[in-house]
Amino acid sequence: MNLTARDRLKLLGGLAGYAALQSTGLVSLGDVVGQAVAATPKNMLRAVLVPEPPTLNTAFNTAIMVQQISPKMLEGLIGYDKEFNPTPSLATAWELADDGLSITFKLRDGVTWHDGKPFTSADVKFTFEEILSQHHPRGRATFANLTEVETPDELTAVMKLSTPSNYIMSALSASESPMLPKHIYEGSEPIGNPANTKPIGTGPFKFSKWEKGQYLLLDKNEDYWQEGRPLLDRLFYRFIPDAGTRAAAFETGEIDLGGTDPVSLSDIARVEELPDLAVTTEGYALCGAMYYFEFNMRDPQFQDVRVRQAVAHAIDKDFVAQNIWFGFASPATGPISQKLSRWYNPDVPSYPFDTAKAEALLDEAGFPRQSDGVRFRMTHDPSTYTEQYRRFAEYFRQAMKVIGIEVEVMNTDAPTFSRRVWGTNEYQTASYGIFNLPDPTIGVQRMFWSKNIRPGVPYTNGSGYASAEMDQILEAAQTAVDPAEREALFYQMQVLAMTELPIIPLLNIDYTTVYNTRVSGITDDLEGVFGSFANVSVT
Repeated sequence: MNLTARDRLKLLGGLAGYAALQSTGLVSLGDVVGQAVAATPKNMLRAVLVPEPPTLNTAFNTAIMVQQISPKMLEGLIGYDKEFNPTPSLATAWELADDGLSITFKLRDGVTWHDGKPFTSADVKFTFEEILSQHHPRGRATFANLTEVETPDELTAVMKLSTPSNYIMSALSASESPMLPKHIYEGSEPIGNPANTKPIGTGPFKFSKWEKGQYLLLDKNEDYWQEGRPLLDRLFYRFIPDAGTRAAAFETGEIDLGGTDPVSLSDIARVEELPDLAVTTEGYALCGAMYYFEFNMRDPQFQDVRVRQAVAHAIDKDFVAQNIWFGFASPATGPISQKLSRWYNPDVPSYPFDTAKAEALLDEAGFPRQSDGVRFRMTHDPSTYTEQYRRFAEYFRQAMKVIGIEVEVMNTDAPTFSRRVWGTNEYQTASYGIFNLPDPTIGVQRMFWSKNIRPGVPYTNGSGYASAEMDQILEAAQTAVDPAEREALFYQMQVLAMTELPIIPLLNIDYTTVYNTRVSGITDDLEGVFGSFANVSVT
């Protein structure tokens, strides 16, 4: 039986939640079998987000889907052009002191929060001192040298630093360090504040409605500080778990845009041939995206480094890159992406695919095959965000069986995955995507620094890895002023990380964005789907 894209969409549940969608005016009464989303208002971008985010604020959770949503509502002090140079946002100017011990920001006048309250330096001070430095997954490392933020007037904020920390200037975008309203968060438990799921920001779009399991609506901020922006009246995000359903929705024109691999990578070549659709890998330059495999270092089975080395030898990274990521990835050699050429060290311990070596290491470590051929059993928690992550878990189970390790794959939803890995630490091994970001102090240190073992905070040191030598290297790199000295320290860090191997860096990732050709502006800036969408339009 030949099915059209629309038939597949219907059979796969693309019209689930019709009654809820109907109540928003996004479908018409007479269009149940027709178009799943009728654009109301007319100037609306219809996007897909995978998976559904647990929160909408990157100050507390830097998961990839949160980073796509948060910047539409919450803004940072600065942005970045395609050459990584800082550009104005909530700050119009900035000055680094000659001694490197302060950064002064001049704030934009006349900006208001979505509830009408004025944005001032008091919000900047509160955000950095009470939120980002304490609750952000990367904030403890990024702002470790921040002693206070002075506010000489309502439009001036001065970061005071204990030691020069110029890398902070690479961490001030909306997706990384969103400014939050003091009057909403002060006196509350920040992580549980209702504004995390109904953000009140200064951005071009305002939170409107979140129908769990179905969709998210953001509406135009009519009082946005940038005249004539945003160009869109509404952003409508659907949550569609099935990759086939998402592909069908793109084909039928019911979805205009999706980022971070919205359709199966095996389907990309076909999608690229469709006249109304385009595919790009632009918009991910700030990410330094990688795929990590992590051991729970608290588990007795992984105390012997030879066990960790054996697992590394049993994973064929080339096969994974070509057959699971379909060439939109390359094998990683260390914890820092090859794309971050300034910091990348190619001369580190390596673990080429070699199952015989893996078996010998397991024998040496005291894990011989038993009568049933099994050495030991373990669980593996793959991240839930893309089809590739789940397919890797199935590959991993088969790869480990070859060397005598039985693996139970724990396929869960996003909140359960985060809880098991970073909350209760009940996992044994896990795999997930991670962003290095432009500077290793911001994006890499958090995974290897013992002071960043923070129960309940996603994408921190969930493995429980603790090394005095590693801490010393990372903290020295935080405070080093000489760029060459910092580079040398991060070279040392990569050697140690690949020697002790709490994490196996598997891949460098090239994410894809799929969009309808009637969408303009999505590739105009550095951040792509992680940007504010103030300049995005639909024709």
